[in-house]
Amino acid sequence: MGPKTITLPKKLILLTVVSTIGLFCCSSLRHAWFWSGAFDLGYFDQAAYLISQGQPPIVSFWGYHFLGGHGDWILYPIGLLYRIVPTVYWLLAIQALSLSLGHLTTWLVARQAGLSEAKSWAIVLAYGLYPLVFNLNLFDFHPEVIALPLILLAVWAARADRLGLFAGCLVVILGCRDALAITVAAMGVWLWFFEKRQRAGAIAIAWGLGWFIFVTQILIPHFRPDGVEAVRRYAFLGDSLPEVIANLFLQPGLVLGRVFSGETIGYLALLLLPLFWVLNPRFLAPTIVGLPNFIINVLSNSPAQRDLVHQYSLPILPFLLLAGIACLAADRPILLRQPRWIIAWSLFGFLCLAKYSYFGWKFLDRLDTSAAVQTALAQIPPQAAVLTTHDIVPHLTHRAQIDFTKGDYSLRLDRFDAVLLNLKHPGFGSDRNYAHVVLQQAQNTPSLQRIFTQDEVYLFLRNFPDHPKE
Repeated sequence: MGPKTITLPKKLILLTVVSTIGLFCCSSLRHAWFWSGAFDLGYFDQAAYLISQGQPPIVSFWGYHFLGGHGDWILYPIGLLYRIVPTVYWLLAIQALSLSLGHLTTWLVARQAGLSEAKSWAIVLAYGLYPLVFNLNLFDFHPEVIALPLILLAVWAARADRLGLFAGCLVVILGCRDALAITVAAMGVWLWFFEKRQRAGAIAIAWGLGWFIFVTQILIPHFRPDGVEAVRRYAFLGDSLPEVIANLFLQPGLVLGRVFSGETIGYLALLLLPLFWVLNPRFLAPTIVGLPNFIINVLSNSPAQRDLVHQYSLPILPFLLLAGIACLAADRPILLRQPRWIIAWSLFGFLCLAKYSYFGWKFLDRLDTSAAVQTALAQIPPQAAVLTTHDIVPHLTHRAQIDFTKGDYSLRLDRFDAVLLNLKHPGFGSDRNYAHVVLQQAQNTPSLQRIFTQDEVYLFLRNFPDHPKE
């Protein structure tokens, strides 16, 4: 192992700063072009805003306190930033910074393992060019991105016998999402048996299992009586989390049928293609930490858990990198050993799988209604309860009540002070037909005045005298 303290090169710090700015600009531009949505940017933005205002952080279009989702209490300190300036861009900035800090922590574990500067730079760039990093930054906001650099820092701290720092990292990691407790517990097993770091391993196992039990059996059910929402994705295994876990062992045929399938092979190929050169069986021990998350994703009914766009594969990435670092540190024959070839292959993987091309076509599709939506947004009173379409929600979540046209026909328009519809681009989460139904209802509701219409964008306000009816 290398030294316990390592000086960070100025070029590495510069890379982190440039990466943060670049990622932040990309996600901000996507948001400004109305491609973010209620789930999940609006979800976390409303909760953080309500925290900053001292109000119960109940996500109005979901119906529960946000802790009933994934027990991600990390949103409370984030909410303090909203007391300075209440803006959704805090979330996008935190996400960009967290993903970029992965460059620093990757460097730390690489140098600690004894890699040369050239090889350390190669693994750092392999991290930055891994398609999930760029793609996840574009997918709204998710607190688990905060955990990504901390997982690598926790490994560095465990290897350096910095138990205080290690424990601190685990506390924050566990506060980012309930499922990360599984990653922490698995990391403890790896540290104990493979790294021979029994104290760190014992802490990770105990805290990971303990938090998982507490958050899934006590915390989440307290705020959402129906229990862990994600269980519905594993309905073929049972109706509750204990039943799902039990059937993993009692019904192995159900599990193996999903694991050994063409879709699983495709998912595995996506994960490994950008880092295929790490596949030396002698150095794959770190990947056992990512195995539980891999199985969880494979067994899910949601295809979103088996791609490089959503957040579900995030806990696997650090341990693929650690396997690559182990290969390079051992200086054993691997498919790509020279740093320039590692970087070249990483760039190839990025060009093939990153969603940068969306800025050239997909994200431009909604610009034709952007000006109309902006004009309508400016006319909505700050505290008005709003019904709108999915992709407008994150632009209006600084209020206690907002909902979107998700096809819930039980919604009554008398609950809302404003109805804003973009019928041309209602968004991924909206029901297009229901949006048209809402338009008809709004037009037939005497207390709602149509204030604005342009480019299939409609704004209705409830009895606001300052806005004459069209």
